[in-house]
Amino acid sequence: MFLIDFILHVDQHLAEFVANYGLWIYAILFLIVFVETGLVVMPFLPGDSLLFAAGALAAIGQMNPFILGLVIFVAAFLGDTCNYHIGKHLGRKMIEKYRLINMKYLHDTEAYFAKHGGKTVVFARFVPIVRTFSPFVSGMGAMPFKRFILFSMFGSACWILSFVTLGYFFGTLPVVKENFTLVIFGIIGISFAPIIFHAIKAKFSPANAS
Repeated sequence: MFLIDFILHVDQHLAEFVANYGLWIYAILFLIVFVETGLVVMPFLPGDSLLFAAGALAAIGQMNPFILGLVIFVAAFLGDTCNYHIGKHLGRKMIEKYRLINMKYLHDTEAYFAKHGGKTVVFARFVPIVRTFSPFVSGMGAMPFKRFILFSMFGSACWILSFVTLGYFFGTLPVVKENFTLVIFGIIGISFAPIIFHAIKAKFSPANAS
């Protein structure tokens, strides 16, 4: 329940953290982003809405936008690196030992990341839950680390710039502040839109229709 409340009222909680902990807010944000990105078992922590709310606080001078962006970027970089190596060194072993999925799916994953891994890593950064599993699957799918981390850094930079900037310029508008919960739902909905689109597209594709 606390997690749900934090996600829906992330602006209020961040403001409380700033008031109570001062500069430690950067460490708190670092930890949240790192855990969401770096630990495959924590995909439900807020990401997009957190950046938006942080950008809004930066707009009123409660945080430095440049330090904010740098801290989140480093957290995302280290989180992706950690999760990639977990997938690379433990993912395959766990699947092979416990037969969690058909090995054919693992081979298909390896082939997919060899062909489309770069753009998948970039776009996954903008989709909740998927961005948590993307580094893990990249490592498990034997995507070269140097290639993975370059696309990861690019995707993280675009993600941070997009949501922090949106929060900075629009998060302080009265209509946004008064309806922040609805804004959060809107951000979540937009973030999940690609998954919903591809699911519908796959369901009604000619191959499935036949």
